[in-house]
Amino acid sequence: MFPRSKSGSAAAVRIAATLSLALAMVLAASPPAHASGETIFKTQCSLCHQPDGAGLAGQFPRLAGRVPVISADKAGRRYLALVLLHGLYGPITVDGKPISGVMPAIGAQPDQAIADVLNHLLTLGKPAGKRAPFTAAEVAAVRAEGSKSGSDVAAERTRLAALKLIP
Repeated sequence: MFPRSKSGSAAAVRIAATLSLALAMVLAASPPAHASGETIFKTQCSLCHQPDGAGLAGQFPRLAGRVPVISADKAGRRYLALVLLHGLYGPITVDGKPISGVMPAIGAQPDQAIADVLNHLLTLGKPAGKRAPFTAAEVAAVRAEGSKSGSDVAAERTRLAALKLIP
């Protein structure tokens, strides 16, 4: 039980304690320097998207089998790099189910690490044909476009979905 404090309710103290614990867990799970794309995915992405990329219906989108489809087009490849670099905020629809959430950015990672994560995602689920691997130069070009908000990335997703480039 948490005692009431003068500065807030017991619920606020519990929330602060929970957030502190969650932050400590994320920091403890941070991948080592020069980690592989699979390691980065396992430590930073798999809690939500699941280790096999299956996601959680209605909560976190499936990545397995979708990333290869999205990466078939240059605009889709750019979008995938945008998501990892800048995050994604707002409602989306995946597999016919609405999802409203937050995808945090991992843009603090080097370009090669982000390319490695994307390349790992290409291996999850049923491949949609052979895709060229993502490169650090490709990620660097997207990064060079400048800072974007997660809602800017969501707007790009909406545009690409309307063009049927994102399933």
